[in-house]
Amino acid sequence: MTHPNRDKPKNTAAHFRQLHRAATPLVLPNAWDAVSARLFESAGATAIATTSAGLAWSLGCADGRALPVDEAVGAVARIARVLTVPLSVDIENGYSDDPKAVVEFVRRLLDLGVTGINIEDGRDAPETLAAKIEAIKAFLHRTNTDLFVNARTDVILAGLAEPSQRVEETIRRAGLYAQAGADGLFVPGLREPTEIEDVALATRLPLNVMAWGGLPAAAELSRLGVRRLSAGSAIPQWIWGQAERAARSFLETGHSDPLSAGAKPFAEMQQLFAAAR
Repeated sequence: MTHPNRDKPKNTAAHFRQLHRAATPLVLPNAWDAVSARLFESAGATAIATTSAGLAWSLGCADGRALPVDEAVGAVARIARVLTVPLSVDIENGYSDDPKAVVEFVRRLLDLGVTGINIEDGRDAPETLAAKIEAIKAFLHRTNTDLFVNARTDVILAGLAEPSQRVEETIRRAGLYAQAGADGLFVPGLREPTEIEDVALATRLPLNVMAWGGLPAAAELSRLGVRRLSAGSAIPQWIWGQAERAARSFLETGHSDPLSAGAKPFAEMQQLFAAAR
């Protein structure tokens, strides 16, 4: 089923691409289900991206390429149904080593109105990710469709190179993924200002970094060349930490009053979905 808002100018891949060219970085509070996505849009997010970890956990799976494709598609369908802004989906490695299978997964996401994806190398050979990007781009060309492909490299996050070589290896992979047709470069774990600037200057791809303790604020990141800032799984981890503390307190004391402190009113939650039926 095609998403009803797919053809609206603010919900296209072209518009999503344009958001990476703004004066300040595109800030994405990553969602993991329909309610988080709708809340973040209502809070002013100009686009929504998913967190693969948060999505997997919310569906009872561990993060790390374990989520069944049908589960992922179902979750994305529910998220897309309630949004009017562009939606980018973190598909990890595409949940397959086979570029053809990855393309089929991407086709299903396009049918839901998705405007962007993150796809990662992880510990795979970078040539594997390049082949998947090439296959996706060839499919988009054949079908005259558009999708913002954000290539994620885990060189820094997973420690795939010696500290003295990690920027050089990140830049090398950025060149490979750009040649394959990627539209953006995501480098989670990149947080040192000099390293951020080095990577940004060395690639033509819009640079995406992930929220991290000690990371400069968005205004400084913009000066360093960053075009996109993602929250990753930080928000659901914070929320679920709060939920665990509230549940422990309720179990131990049986007191009801603390559960009302800071709660989103029921009527406001209902209103978020009044137009999404």
